[in-house]
Amino acid sequence: MAGMIESTIKTSPLGRWYIELVDTMKEDEEPIVCLDVFEYADKVEEMGNEYDGAVEVIWSSDDNVTPEQINEVRMQMNAYEAEQEAKKSGEANMPDGTPNFDGTPNFGS
Repeated sequence: MAGMIESTIKTSPLGRWYIELVDTMKEDEEPIVCLDVFEYADKVEEMGNEYDGAVEVIWSSDDNVTPEQINEVRMQMNAYEAEQEAKKSGEANMPDGTPNFDGTPNFGS
């Protein structure tokens, strides 16, 4: 059975965006607050594990979220996805041009 995760972009009283996650398949599920796209990706993956990775993400935003905040989330998500794709495909450089190091030194054979 596929899961459904509701992702809502919200803004704090200080004007900083965050993403609130709710697993809509569970009753009385407490929302999870994610302050950046890395935390968001980790939480969605964690929640998706309960459904063997078969999840549908439903996006929305609160009325007080600005178009600039939505665009910032979108751009950070795109950059994150491009980075993950570069890591998977073993590309030498990340999309921003930085070297793609896996953290393991290779001192030759």
